[in-house]
Amino acid sequence: MRGRPTCIAAVVLTAACVLAAGCGRSESGASDAELKVSTTTAIIADLVRQVGGDRTDVTSIVPHHGDPHSYEPSPGDAAKVARADLVFGNGLLLEEPGITKMVHSNARKSTPKIEIAEKLEQYGGTVMKLEEDLGLDVLWLGWAVEGEVAGGGSQVRTTATGLEGPGDLRVYLTDTLGRPKVYVDSGDGFDDSDSFTLPPEAHTHVNWAFSEPGTYRLTVEGRTETLDGRTEEFGSGTFTFAVGTDAPEGATVLDGGHADLALDAGTGKVYVRADDEKSGERRRFAPDEVVLNVPDRARESVPDESAYSFLGDAGDPLWVLPQAVLGKHVHGDLDPHAWEDVSNAEAYVRRIQAELTKADPAGAKTYAKNASVCLKRLGALDEEVGRTLATVPERNRKLITTHDAFGYLAKAYGMEVAGFVVPVPNQEPSAAEVERLGDTIREKRVPAVFVEPNLAARANVLERVAQDEGVDVCTIYGDSFDDKVHDYVSMMRHNATELAKCLGGKAG
Repeated sequence: MRGRPTCIAAVVLTAACVLAAGCGRSESGASDAELKVSTTTAIIADLVRQVGGDRTDVTSIVPHHGDPHSYEPSPGDAAKVARADLVFGNGLLLEEPGITKMVHSNARKSTPKIEIAEKLEQYGGTVMKLEEDLGLDVLWLGWAVEGEVAGGGSQVRTTATGLEGPGDLRVYLTDTLGRPKVYVDSGDGFDDSDSFTLPPEAHTHVNWAFSEPGTYRLTVEGRTETLDGRTEEFGSGTFTFAVGTDAPEGATVLDGGHADLALDAGTGKVYVRADDEKSGERRRFAPDEVVLNVPDRARESVPDESAYSFLGDAGDPLWVLPQAVLGKHVHGDLDPHAWEDVSNAEAYVRRIQAELTKADPAGAKTYAKNASVCLKRLGALDEEVGRTLATVPERNRKLITTHDAFGYLAKAYGMEVAGFVVPVPNQEPSAAEVERLGDTIREKRVPAVFVEPNLAARANVLERVAQDEGVDVCTIYGDSFDDKVHDYVSMMRHNATELAKCLGGKAG
């Protein structure tokens, strides 16, 4: 737990927060403000308004209730960005790549594009690695891009160019509403549509579905794509999958944990990268050095929903390495949800003050004064959150949530992330999946699980298992506001109060 001196009484700061929230402008109203500012999320927009005050007109690309991991920007969002004098994003690959690409395509070249968390430590904040461990009993296989690509908003395209094997392979992603998006489908041959793009240093989750048991060899190649239309081809490789069958003798077999088919845009190499569960180190294998195992226990059936007919007839057998995390979830190695530690929100404010001052030197005194008030308010909030969560009995300080957004909160305030298991969507979870989630709740003796309002659609299994185990389902805010919570201070105060109430502590 952290301790710090309280600068002003919490009651006074609460009142100041209400007044500051009232200074924010409407999203559509005209303004004679010195700076037009576009932000990627409502959380960042709120902090910018508090620092900028009347000198800034602030709009957010991702609306309340929106998910920055999956939100698709509209033409109206592009128009706001085109008018902006500054654009603030979170960075660390929080935002859906389409948002980043839209910003770089539509903002004026002279417009500063600031990704706040990318330099958080320079402003007194901390960043931490993103931990992903869903305890799957099969390999969790994604796609990844390493290395840098010149030019903001540039991407790396991975294309499947060939498949040898007894059946077909479909690689697809299921969004938070249960709709599949197909990236690779060998059933209709291969062309440039059997591809997807990722930004540099990014990783994403997908489903790998094989129609027949046997040995498969998938060939992929990569190329860089810049916003001005230039492309550059680089490496290719062929990867071997053992589906419902034994791997070749002597092969290095990956059959569990977290791995990616990876492309390095800097070196042109294509390889498998895998996290070693014992050492925690990341290992890299050339395509011909490793076999990716899809065991018979990965056998499922094609769902009867019409949206999944591309996989075959309903009820047909299917061998699947699951996506595991529901929704489009592109990210890097560092956890982007830094604001869940209030002391990091203070670093956001310092960076915002510096960038607003750089863009509008005449407003320096205003920004400094507003930032000082905001920092005192956040300091008091940090203490309040710490005091409230300190009332939770140590045995109950465990979080099971709908996605992995609360590592900073846990580390800062003495909690433990016990799980964020989300089974494959639009399929009945296997008995093993339900059992693992129930086991976690029982073994950890978790009194409640937590659902984010903007991700309620993905929480049905979590809610059902919680009901079976007789534990409460409560609300926590991660990436977004809603109709009840409109600002950062209220969000973090709600989170602390709800966690304390539901985990057996004393709500503040």
